[in-house]
Amino acid sequence: MNNTVKKQWRVLAIDDNTSIHDDYNKVLISKETDRSLLKSESLLFGDAESERSVSDQFQYQIDSAFQGAEGLELVRESIRQQRPYSVALVDVRMPPGWDGVETVQKIWEVQPDLPIVLCTAYADYKWEQLHAKLPRTDQLLILKKPFEPCELRQTVAAQVSRWHLSRLANRNRLLQDAIIERRTRQVESTRDVVFTSLAKLAESRDPETGEHLERIEYYTRILLERLATAGPYADSINRTYIDFVSRSSILHDIGKVGIPDHVLLKKGRLTPEEFEVMKQHAVIGADALDNAASQSHYCDFLLTAAEIARFHHERFDGTGYPHQLEGQQIPLSARIVAVADVFDALTSERVYKSAMCPFEAKESIKAECGKQFDPVVVEAFLFSWDRFLEKALENQAQSSAVRSSDNSNPAKEKVQKV
Repeated sequence: MNNTVKKQWRVLAIDDNTSIHDDYNKVLISKETDRSLLKSESLLFGDAESERSVSDQFQYQIDSAFQGAEGLELVRESIRQQRPYSVALVDVRMPPGWDGVETVQKIWEVQPDLPIVLCTAYADYKWEQLHAKLPRTDQLLILKKPFEPCELRQTVAAQVSRWHLSRLANRNRLLQDAIIERRTRQVESTRDVVFTSLAKLAESRDPETGEHLERIEYYTRILLERLATAGPYADSINRTYIDFVSRSSILHDIGKVGIPDHVLLKKGRLTPEEFEVMKQHAVIGADALDNAASQSHYCDFLLTAAEIARFHHERFDGTGYPHQLEGQQIPLSARIVAVADVFDALTSERVYKSAMCPFEAKESIKAECGKQFDPVVVEAFLFSWDRFLEKALENQAQSSAVRSSDNSNPAKEKVQKV
């Protein structure tokens, strides 16, 4: 038993001749349609179903207009009602109004995907002229008058099928886009969870790291946004790159989890031997992130974090560590994070040092331009100085408030000493 719901395809007929409209209704809608027409449609579309099924498949509702302007208004109304036409039959000559070509041009401005059957008894336009005036030739068929009933039905059925398949393709494309967007959000959410979890791991070894990481991400994003608009790196920096590098920056020191406490948490200046141990954090962190990324292509976002972790202590003049890279050999992501990291380290208080005045830190960054830092990144830093200064002053004000609170609370100070 066939439970398929019969669909009536909406057809718009635009012709100034009443008898033509009668012919359209007779051929396309009449209950007494010649069974030979149904057989021809079955062959045309490769249907294995019965002739009656073909008749059910191509049932039409025809709306008639006698001038182009009238037809255009019907198209507009069909769009407003969300009941669009699936094909339009348009006469070429319709005095005194628009001719068929002008009518089609205006219709396509309203419903660009509407297939057209251009009907003419004369050679009004050559194909080259039609192509120039109606560039969507893939949606255009020409039907010569007087037409054969079989030819009319086949032409209309072909255009209806084209419209239907196009709509299905668009619907599937929208569905696929929605699925991709949802999966992208899921991946981004997973990425953020991984970044945050690993950052918390680093913070557990060094309590001063948490807010430092948030500022590093903030400073890194500022630099990236400037570099994306000006300078030699603008073409290689897009929104995705900005997001990846900014989020990855918080893992730049993840390797410190592998550094012994007597070195990592030492309050005084490190000895040369201890500093050599500390320098290993760049390799430890990068190797761990590289290994995690290699486990699945879904984790390849960790490659950027590994790149930053390994190279953010390289110097532009080649005297950094761990590989003594110089200039453009150092990945751009690491060159950017290097400026953000040093500025925040200089302007932040640590157990072994006081916070530097932001303006002194600015001069220190400038002094290392071309030595420790990429001159282009330093230029972006100076251009964005107001935002760096605002964040640094906010950080120092918060640190000062915490110190004042601790000094006014002896009980808390006693607990901390214990």
